[in-house]
Amino acid sequence: MEEAVRELYENQRAMRQIRKQALHRGVLAILDFGSSKVSCLILQFGSPSSFQQDLGHGYFDGLADFRVIGVGTTQSLGVKCGEITSMNEAERAIRNVLQRAQKMASQRVDHAMVCFSGAKQRSYATSGRIEIEGKTVSEREISRVLAACELPNFDVDCNVLHAQPVNFGLDHRSNLSDPREQYGHELSVDMHMLTVDTKLVQSLIQCINRCDVEVAGLVSSAYASGISTLVEDEQELGAACIDLGGDTTGVSIFLRKHMIHADYVEIGGQNITYDISLGFNIPKSKAEYIKTMHGGVIATAGDDHTIIDIGSDRSEWDFDRRNVSRSELIGVIRPRVEEIFEEIRTRLDDAAFDHLPSRQIVLTGGGSQIPGLDRVAGRILQQQVRLGRPLRIPGLPQAVSGPGFSSVVGLGLFSALPQDEWWDFEMPTAIRSKVGLRRAVQWFRDNW
Repeated sequence: MEEAVRELYENQRAMRQIRKQALHRGVLAILDFGSSKVSCLILQFGSPSSFQQDLGHGYFDGLADFRVIGVGTTQSLGVKCGEITSMNEAERAIRNVLQRAQKMASQRVDHAMVCFSGAKQRSYATSGRIEIEGKTVSEREISRVLAACELPNFDVDCNVLHAQPVNFGLDHRSNLSDPREQYGHELSVDMHMLTVDTKLVQSLIQCINRCDVEVAGLVSSAYASGISTLVEDEQELGAACIDLGGDTTGVSIFLRKHMIHADYVEIGGQNITYDISLGFNIPKSKAEYIKTMHGGVIATAGDDHTIIDIGSDRSEWDFDRRNVSRSELIGVIRPRVEEIFEEIRTRLDDAAFDHLPSRQIVLTGGGSQIPGLDRVAGRILQQQVRLGRPLRIPGLPQAVSGPGFSSVVGLGLFSALPQDEWWDFEMPTAIRSKVGLRRAVQWFRDNW
């Protein structure tokens, strides 16, 4: 095993051990570090004896016993497209939201699971194959076949965030979710890897550690949003989750209950707010209010007669334009919305989304609440689009159950019910670091 890969593997194993210890203590913070807001949930788990471990990984059979006991949300500061631009401001926002959640829970937390967007996320696909000499598949064989996977030729400045086996094959059988305890001669695996910029992630971890909280795990926001908004059939047959955030719009594609691709574009709901602010020469706070209360993307006959008071901070009554029609507002919003979904369509085409058995698209995130957005998305993406809200979890207040909280709810579900990843198995001493990764689009066509 190369030294860099060994260090990566050991760091991920250590982080998972921290999460396991936090779960056994019974309290864990869930932190969504977004570009427009920072959200925090504090989860209280059942007693350690109520957790049923699966093959020593600390995974749970069925639904985990947990509920939300604390909630906090605040405006995000010092972050742009997943990159911290001001450490002090970002630390202040995180401290603020943690204090609010802990005050509501009347309990202090020492560990947090964190999800984030941007950070130059990139998906890779790889595969491995081994001979198992005609015996039943055990943990050791799973470790060997994962070690046989070719490592992606990603940049030295990148780090692997997720490494998930998404499909197993045993002899001439494929589409196995778990081949353990089955008999065969040849075992194969297809694995999805998601990389992020190492320096950006290290800055995020340092910022959270400065808030006297230890990071117990890192998750992509696009992945977390998909977990919380896609129903079981959508995750099984193939679906994409589009999370329209502040500075970024995340895309995650699921098939057979695994994320098989993730991407993002650096355009989000705040770009729409900036367009309104510049178009009508009003403050960004006023533009956000107008977008929320009067925004839309599909014009109707009465919009020319619907007058919106945009106000003014100046006193020149004759000089300032104080009213606009709703049709003018839609004329500012719609071009930016179309740009976002044109970029998303390019990402989906590159990922061979059209080759999936089902092509359902779920639109979520705080920016998805503009009326008519799903209809415009369906026209541009040429697929069926529905609006998605996060699943209900015990103790979650109604105020934080909307589309803008899909990521933090999904992270809570992931924390309680994690999926197998590369790091959760004991790797053999030698891991081949072969180069020459097939593109994800070719992998989709060959394997699915």
